[in-house]
This record gives sequence, structure tokens and C-alpha cells, in this order.
Amino acid sequence: MDNPGNGIAGFRLTEHTWMTELGNWIDAISPDGRRAGALLFDPKLIGLPGVRERVVQAVMADQRLVLAGLTGLIPVADVVAAGDQVWLLTAQAVRPTLADLLAAGPIDPNGAASSLVETAQTLLALHAAGVTHGSVHPGTVVITSEGVSLLSERGLSDAIRAQVSPRERDAAGWASLARGLAASFGRDAPEAAELFERVAATAQTLGLGTARDLLVNERGRLPGGRISRDGLARAARGRSAFAQPRSYGAAPIVTPRDEGDIVTLLHVPGQSAGPLPYGTDPSPGFGTDPSPDHGTGASTGPLQFGPGVGTQPQEPETPAQRIWREGRGEADTVHRPGGRRPRASRARRRRTVLATAVFAVIMAGAILAWFKLGNAPDLAVKSIDVVAPKKTQGCGSAVVIKGTVVTNGAPGEITYEWRKNLDKEVVKGTLRTKDGQTSYTVPLRWTLQGKSNVKATATLRVLTPGPVITDKASFTYKC
Repeated sequence: MDNPGNGIAGFRLTEHTWMTELGNWIDAISPDGRRAGALLFDPKLIGLPGVRERVVQAVMADQRLVLAGLTGLIPVADVVAAGDQVWLLTAQAVRPTLADLLAAGPIDPNGAASSLVETAQTLLALHAAGVTHGSVHPGTVVITSEGVSLLSERGLSDAIRAQVSPRERDAAGWASLARGLAASFGRDAPEAAELFERVAATAQTLGLGTARDLLVNERGRLPGGRISRDGLARAARGRSAFAQPRSYGAAPIVTPRDEGDIVTLLHVPGQSAGPLPYGTDPSPGFGTDPSPDHGTGASTGPLQFGPGVGTQPQEPETPAQRIWREGRGEADTVHRPGGRRPRASRARRRRTVLATAVFAVIMAGAILAWFKLGNAPDLAVKSIDVVAPKKTQGCGSAVVIKGTVVTNGAPGEITYEWRKNLDKEVVKGTLRTKDGQTSYTVPLRWTLQGKSNVKATATLRVLTPGPVITDKASFTYKC
């Protein structure tokens, strides 16, 4: 399952990998043997001006929130740079997600309700702290082996786009999540599905808090009248070996391998945090780090990270400090016998030259990426096509209607909805496109029951990016 020969900053990388809009996620094992995750950012995105700094600020905001007592987020262990690569390392596995579980089959209503309640509570806590998630969808809801729902990629999508999503975007993403879960088990638990639809509508009109309370207060409509994680836990353990309750053992002893110069991009613990992270408000408890002399026990010296690479504190040097440092170096040279510089001074010079060279390479890559992508077109939908079965469908048929969306190949997000002419149900969805891929499939599963002879029509509407595009297809149901 794992390949000890491949790793980054002490994390072992396995062969389990998948692509997202941010880059390449990989199941990993942390240095102490726990399940973890590693995200290698897409170099075409992380190399754009300001993106790396905003990503670091978003991660630091999360770490402060976690230290202040916020739960419900996948904890980030570090963000590191290795040459022109930038990695985000998590202290917990980031799979399976709700998207993984939905792909395997329906999720039981009790577990679905548990996930909605927990994600709503996390989002409300984020909003109270002055930040938003910005990208709530089944792929960012991680299910642990105990059935707990945690959010991943908080703020990263916004950092890439240099924006701060409003709370309404989180509420809309959560509502879409509720509708998707309802669609997965709707036929088996119609009362629960109807409750989820009302909860989704409430989230977009009255807010997440009211929607969460509605779901909790009307849990009697769920099977057995309760909200439970048990079904989610079973589904998670059955979906991925990385969700099993056992921990991995200690890393095997392998021949040491030079990973190159790996440097943490996060601030040194115990140092001043500097300006507030991107997209945060100066709320009490979340705007500053605890002072190192308040019993935190954090070191104020340089952090050693990776194979012998030292990182100095990210504090700007004042002219007085520079003059003092250079004058002190000259005094040491004058007063030493023979006028020879000390070894420490020569080592500092070598590190400075190396750091300057690495910085120059990174900046050159960023400038090149900027020139290559600066004129990249925005995402646009060129056409859509809806196809329904031609043959007449019989009693109790479950019909799959295929919608194909053709884009210009740019990365981004598409929102769409399915409408049915025989009822008022609206199935909403979100599609995340990848750079270079132009065709995507968005299917609709429509189950018809009862005795009738009707013409059923499904209409696909692509809402964003505009303008709105519509196509439809029909089939005959006869029972």
C-alpha cells in the first residue's frame, strides 16, 4: 500500500492519490505512524503572485482557531517548500470523503443527518470567528473511522482566487450537500428526504443555525427517530483502509534519502504572528498568538526543519539591527589574530548565498507561470446536451438521464440544476472543472412509480458561469 521510498518532510507517501482543483492529494503516513494526508499544489496555481502567501495565511488562521478550541477542521501539520514544489501536510487522513461514500452507494439517513449537523456547527463556528470555508461540497467533508465529519481545504480555494467568500456561499454549499444526500436515499426514506429538502431551503433563506435546529428538532422523521454516526462509521471503514481504526506502525528503517532543501513556510512557534491572516477579522482570541513569556514554552530561536535546513524568524530587519550586525562582524574580524573570520560567519554567508539562489529560482518559476497563465481564459460553458432513453419505461423504472457539459477547458466551478415536469423537485449540483478537460457528465436518476401513461421531461439548466444554458430530453412512462 505504501512506498517508503517516496516521502516529503518525514511523511511517507502511498500510492493512493487523486486530483482536485488545488492539485494532487496523496494518502500519507506521518512520521509518528499515524494516517495523514499530503497535498502537492498545482504549480500553475501556487506559482501565481501572492498565492503562496495567501495559502500560508489561511493555514495559520486555521491553526489559531484550533488552538482557541474550534473543532471540526482537518488539522494542518505544516506547509513546506521543496524547490519549486509546495506541499500541505495534514495531521489526519483526508479520505474517505462524503463524495467517496456517495459513489459507493446511498448513505443512511441517520448518518447523513449526523454529517449535516456536524458540518453546520463547524461552519457556524467559523463564521463566528470571522472566516468562511469557501468550498463546501462532498469532496471536502471527510468522514473518520468513528463517523465524525470534518471539513478540509478551509480557505484554500479562496486563497487561490484572491477572494473571501461570503457566508451565503457556505450556506448554499451546505444546502446542496443536504439535497445530494436526500437524493441518495430518497426512495427508501421519503420522510427523511422531505425533511432534508426543507432543511436545505431553510439554510438558504433563514441561515445555517435555523436549518441545523430544524433538522435536530424534527429528527423523529428519521428512521428510528434518531441521529447516529454508526452507519457513517461502517461506510467509512469499508471504503478505505486509511479509515480503519488501527494506526500504522512506526516507519520502517530505510536508507536515508536526500529530499533536497525543505523549508517550512509557516511562522516559527512563539514568534510574533505579524499581520492578520488573509480573510480574517480581528476577533478576540483569533487575531494574535500567545506571547512566548506567558507559559507557552515555545522556543524563540530558529526552527530546524527537514535535513539540516534552518529557517530564520520571518521578522523584517531594521536599519539599526543591520548596522549592529555588520559592525559586530567587522569588529570580530579586526580583533581576531590574523584577521580571519570565525567559522559561524562563513557558514552564515554560505546559507545566505544558498537561500538567495533558491529564492531566485522560485521567483523565476513564479514569473514564468504568471506569463504563461496571465492570459488564460475564464471558464465558459460552450454547450450542453441531455439524452434520455428512447424506449418506453415500465412500472417502477429507475431512469438515468445523461447530461453532457462541454467547456472551454479552463478550471473553475459550474453550478447547475435538474428540473422535472412531473413534480416540483429541483436537484441542484456543483461541478468542478479541471484545466485541459472539456467534457463532463452530470447524470440524473429519476424513479417513477404508480399506474399512468405520461411523458416525462427532464431539463438541465447550467446557471454559472453565465449566461444560463438549457437543454431537455423526454421519455415515455407506461404502467
